[in-house]
Amino acid sequence: MSLSEPTLAPLLSRIAEALERIAPPPPPAPDFSAADAFLWHSARDGRQHALLQPVRRVNRVPLALLKGIDHVRDILVDNTRRFARGLPANNVLLWGARGMGKSSLVKAAHAAMLEEGQALKLIEIHREDIESLPALMNLIRPAPFRFILFCDDLSFDAGENAYKSLKAVLDGGIEGRPANVVFYATSNRRHLLPRDMMENEKSTAINPHEAVEEKVSLSDRFGLWLGLHKCSQDEYLAMVEGYAAHFGLDMPPDRLRHEALEWATTRGARAGRVAWQFVQDLAGRLGRNIEE
Repeated sequence: MSLSEPTLAPLLSRIAEALERIAPPPPPAPDFSAADAFLWHSARDGRQHALLQPVRRVNRVPLALLKGIDHVRDILVDNTRRFARGLPANNVLLWGARGMGKSSLVKAAHAAMLEEGQALKLIEIHREDIESLPALMNLIRPAPFRFILFCDDLSFDAGENAYKSLKAVLDGGIEGRPANVVFYATSNRRHLLPRDMMENEKSTAINPHEAVEEKVSLSDRFGLWLGLHKCSQDEYLAMVEGYAAHFGLDMPPDRLRHEALEWATTRGARAGRVAWQFVQDLAGRLGRNIEE
């Protein structure tokens, strides 16, 4: 049986309507004025669409409380300020010892720009979502704001190829990095890849030098490498004393230093994170609330 044109048109219309009903709704346009910071969730783990989630309250430490990293702090803040003002700025890789305030420094620098009246947005992207960076770029490229894309604890393991997507986004491709975007990342690894991964590539490649160069070229995409190294005892104590003074934690100086050093000994490390954990414990014992 053949269908005439008058009969076919209603049928096609019903099919089109049915397809529209079962298709996922289009993602809502992001409202960048809703917050100063966002979390990026790519379309994975059952999500139909990628999502920019506003963060109403950012977990961060005031810039003035980050002790022992003054030189690195000044470089990062200066780079961030230039970018926020529409001037040329570099992608930044903060690398080095764990717990020394790499991610805290990024969030504090962003907060400092907000205090200066700069309309600067911070978007955190998880390492697992790196391959979705091109989609995120397409969302923020036309926006009337400037953005720091921030990836905390960025590194890649053997067999992962997501680093190639990151290389292209940072300054490659025919479009290049949008003028309103800069990328900040923290890592314990200077080259973002484990040494054994690079050595394995070197041992199995036809041209070992080229294999290693291809891996190292990822970190070369960051114009600024800022290293944060293990702090000295004096720097650790300065962190503790700075926190204690800021939050009004009253304790005799000698006792404060003694307990802080004992705390670091039990943890087997001296770092900004250890100092903060000690201050949290001290505040709890003193019955003080230290939430900002």
